[in-house]
Amino acid sequence: MYRSHTCGELRSSDINNTVTLSGWVQKVRDKGFMIWIDLRDRYGITQLIFDEERTSSALINQAKTLGREFVIQIKGTVIERASKNPNIPTGDVEILVSELQILNEALLPPFTIEDETDGGEELRMKYRYLDIRRNPVRKNLIFRSKVSMAVRNYLSNEGFIEVETPYLIKSTPEGARDFVVPSRMNAGQFYALPQSPQTFKQLLMIGGMDKYFQIVKCFRDEDLRADRQPEFTQIDCEMAFVEQEDILTAFEGLTRHLLKEINGVEIHKFPRMTFDEAMQKYGNDKPDIRFGMEFGELNEVSQHKDFNIFNQAELVVGIAIPGGNSYSRKDIDKLVEWVKRPQIGALGMVYVRCNEDGSYKSSVDKFYDQDDLATWAAKTKAKSGDLICVLSGETNKVRPQLSALRMELAERLNLRDPKVFAPLWVVDFPLLEWDEDSERYHAMHHPFTSPKPGQLELLATNPGEVKANAYDLVLNGNEIGGGSIRIHDKKTQALLFGYLGFTPEEAKAQFGFLMNAFEYGAPPHGGIAFGLDRLVAILGGQETIRDFIAFPKNNSGRDVMIDAPATIDAMQLDELNLKLNLKS
Repeated sequence: MYRSHTCGELRSSDINNTVTLSGWVQKVRDKGFMIWIDLRDRYGITQLIFDEERTSSALINQAKTLGREFVIQIKGTVIERASKNPNIPTGDVEILVSELQILNEALLPPFTIEDETDGGEELRMKYRYLDIRRNPVRKNLIFRSKVSMAVRNYLSNEGFIEVETPYLIKSTPEGARDFVVPSRMNAGQFYALPQSPQTFKQLLMIGGMDKYFQIVKCFRDEDLRADRQPEFTQIDCEMAFVEQEDILTAFEGLTRHLLKEINGVEIHKFPRMTFDEAMQKYGNDKPDIRFGMEFGELNEVSQHKDFNIFNQAELVVGIAIPGGNSYSRKDIDKLVEWVKRPQIGALGMVYVRCNEDGSYKSSVDKFYDQDDLATWAAKTKAKSGDLICVLSGETNKVRPQLSALRMELAERLNLRDPKVFAPLWVVDFPLLEWDEDSERYHAMHHPFTSPKPGQLELLATNPGEVKANAYDLVLNGNEIGGGSIRIHDKKTQALLFGYLGFTPEEAKAQFGFLMNAFEYGAPPHGGIAFGLDRLVAILGGQETIRDFIAFPKNNSGRDVMIDAPATIDAMQLDELNLKLNLKS
């Protein structure tokens, strides 16, 4: 056998036992007359010792040939360690080696395989199999497995059935861009990789499965960010004979279970907020409610003087920075420059200092008196010692600008404690949103989302005002799950397709299979999908999902380790009836 114990297993109780270990050489310390080697595997590190008094010269010479990351097997006796290491579980013992076998030699790694490494992100992604040997990455992957198992166990115990759905499906025009796969057997035709198993899980409800879940890969060909990958994993769920309240209750239960099981945190309250309220108070639909700094809308208290920038603005809105009056003028100027960056896009910023003596000093003192500024402070809930920051302009631009400033300041003020968890349901989203480029409405979630009860008639007169029977679960300023109650009758689904710009023929060609299924007794149903990558990252105290994915893509969607995507040869192209027209 290759090993009798792992490298993280041996303790003082094993002293005098003969053991066999296998693993990678983490470090070699050669003092000439004595050699220590740290042997590592997934479970930990054990120190090996070779010395001239107790070890043969042949074995010492063999040990001197070892380099970092050599794969070796040793046999020896567990002895008490002379200089104990309290930082590792095996720190009280070491192995006096009697036999050594080199199982595989190794090149010098391109970066140090330590918790703190000298390798940059792109280099570590190219040699991801080496990066996985590092404690932080390995622990993240083990943590992900623990979360996945907790999800499976909980949902199974709640009566959900895990069902696999197809990966090769039909392309649809709604949502993000599809990844497409040419069919060799059907010339000129293509499969698409699923952006979600949406229609299949609805069909499973029609099939009477009642409670379905799946931990499933999904694919979207869209622009990438730190929290996005072209392929990602969902916890996909659907339930029959449910209303919105049933879904929210069921998945509050799952979230409570995960926070308790994984993080040891008890969460009792899941507050709810409408989409409109979230936008008004925080400027986005996934607010972080671990801290305040709520928006104060100032139109009615700022547009009565001669300051035309505010008078001409659709929205004037501010936030109060706790303790911000301590900022120097230079600090404030830097904030102004920060909001004027192209990524944020503000034209400028007005500020008000809230002095300890109750007076105010602003960048617009020429136009506003102390009573005006006191009213601003009341609207933004500013206290003495705070700084009020005010932006103005078009509503749909100013809100995200101020939201970005709020989050940036929260980071600087250490208000986003990763050990504190604040869940929030955001409900009553618009059913449709207007797209200026295509000059038509698009589904804010997807075209199978039902309107709120009693709002279907509004589609004919004011489609932009119709609220969706949809909900998002937000955790610490990140959307971790989203879903809706679905349309379950053919007539309503056809009506919504019409408002989304589909002709009856287009709707039948794209979704005829689902419309037909509705005619065979579709139950009321709804569901939710959690983003597993993002959920795991947040539970792990981070927000970048890449660190919790075994083999992630880079910001260009490339796998730099296997060099994909890549070209294929002419024979494959011919078999697939494809021709490439590449312009130099």
